[in-house]
Amino acid sequence: MDETEPGLRLVHQLRALTVELHLLGGEFARHNGLHPTDLRALICLLDAARSGVPATPGSLGAELGLNSAGTTALLDRLERLGHVRRVRDTRDRRRVLLEVDDRAVALGQSFFGPLISEVVAASRTFDREELATVRRFLDQVAEIVAVRRAAPPEGSAPAPPGRDGDR
Repeated sequence: MDETEPGLRLVHQLRALTVELHLLGGEFARHNGLHPTDLRALICLLDAARSGVPATPGSLGAELGLNSAGTTALLDRLERLGHVRRVRDTRDRRRVLLEVDDRAVALGQSFFGPLISEVVAASRTFDREELATVRRFLDQVAEIVAVRRAAPPEGSAPAPPGRDGDR
């Protein structure tokens, strides 16, 4: 690929930013006795709450790519640490919902709050049209990545039939 391609420079910038954010998240996780997956789970749960979508163990496991046993172990760990609560849905008592404890929110805010504030302040240096362009670009990148994640890896053999495929 042509190294002078402007889009390629953006790819390299996004990759560098992703690495830095990953390292920062890992630092936060280590400092607070969390596994990186614990941090991703908390972010997923906070995003769900912010968007008004009820979070369940099944939805969280699907989002993180974990099986039922892995999701249970993750939630047990987060519950023990006081970061997450399992509560019964008031409309359907069979359903378990997940809530992030206010102390976990405060912990994340104390670490990531200053970074978020600086990024928000930096965004104020752009006008509305520039911000709309940035949002449109990031939305397109997110869509491309989501489609890529949903597709089988290139060059890989098809998965052997499992129990569901035998029926």
